[in-house]
Amino acid sequence: MSVTAPQGFDASGVAVGLKSTGKKDVAVVVNRGPRKAAAAVFTSNRAKANPILWSQQAIADGVAEAVVLNSGGANCFTGSFGFQTTHQTAERAAELLGVSAGDIIVCSTGLIGTGDEVFRARVLDGVERGIAELSPTGGDAASEAIMTTDSRAKRAVHTHEGWTVGGMAKGAGMLAPGLATMLVVITTDADLSASELDTALRHATRVSFDRLDSDGCMSTNDQVTLLASGASGLHPELPVFTAALTSVCLDLAEQLQGDAEGASHDIAIEVVRAASESDAVEVGRAVARNNLFKAAIFGNDPNWGRVLAAIGTTTAAFDPYDVDVSFNGVRVCTAGGPDRPREDVDLTPRATRILIDLKSGTDTATILTNDLTHDYVHENSAYSS
Repeated sequence: MSVTAPQGFDASGVAVGLKSTGKKDVAVVVNRGPRKAAAAVFTSNRAKANPILWSQQAIADGVAEAVVLNSGGANCFTGSFGFQTTHQTAERAAELLGVSAGDIIVCSTGLIGTGDEVFRARVLDGVERGIAELSPTGGDAASEAIMTTDSRAKRAVHTHEGWTVGGMAKGAGMLAPGLATMLVVITTDADLSASELDTALRHATRVSFDRLDSDGCMSTNDQVTLLASGASGLHPELPVFTAALTSVCLDLAEQLQGDAEGASHDIAIEVVRAASESDAVEVGRAVARNNLFKAAIFGNDPNWGRVLAAIGTTTAAFDPYDVDVSFNGVRVCTAGGPDRPREDVDLTPRATRILIDLKSGTDTATILTNDLTHDYVHENSAYSS
């Protein structure tokens, strides 16, 4: 049930015609309490959609009563009309729930630069219908309503000694880091303060969503929201809760990676023995964003030269002539030179693991990415048509 797995939450997902397919396109998640604590992280893209601008203000006090999400329109670069639409969305939800509009988080996803009176009317209709259909078992419907080019809903649940964390996510393209890389709502019935939630969420996103770099493209609408109802009456130690939250975030991040637009390989780039964690991330990301490397993986070619060329563009501390590279457990490069034959590597499985040993320290990081395929290019060349 994803976001309704923890106690104290209702959710819904309804169809109001924002999508031409007739599928669900507005979701509502409501925190019934007794606690209404919340935290969120947002895209670091300077170009931010209207719901991001609104939600950044709404979350400032660490309180959120509900999250309203629509798919089928990003409501980004739609001017004052678009911000008014977001404002009216929050006001309508607040009126129906009997709460303050400043405690309503708003999220949108879809095509940038579109929005009219019909869009606004349908979103507001979705708010009314979504709130009318709220249910403690509505998490699955909500997770379906936020999908755009996703082929399946993404859900994750983690239960720990009397309290639970549940989450839903959407995302299949424009997956690149910036605190958040998609729309995600996570709920918990643990009794935690807003400051505790913020600390836990920033750690969890840093090592999960922030390391999903599917196509190097950062969205304008990315947001991860965490709500706590306190309905379990339990206050876990923060490191314990953070570990559970991180597990849910990693699960969702891997589901997003596995559903990336047009991808035929899910690539985990593990960088070991780096001088620092930031070095490991920088090296892994340089490979993940290298189109020549990604195209080679699509062609089942273990071209380790592409890896060395990519990491050579970074500022990380290492000797490029003393690096080892392995593809799916086969070391094809050692000390910056050839090792085992490329023919020994099988890249036909979808799951692909690259190991880069920098021999410069003790830190490690793993970046998740995908290959570059004909299908990805085709899908994105016709996205708005």
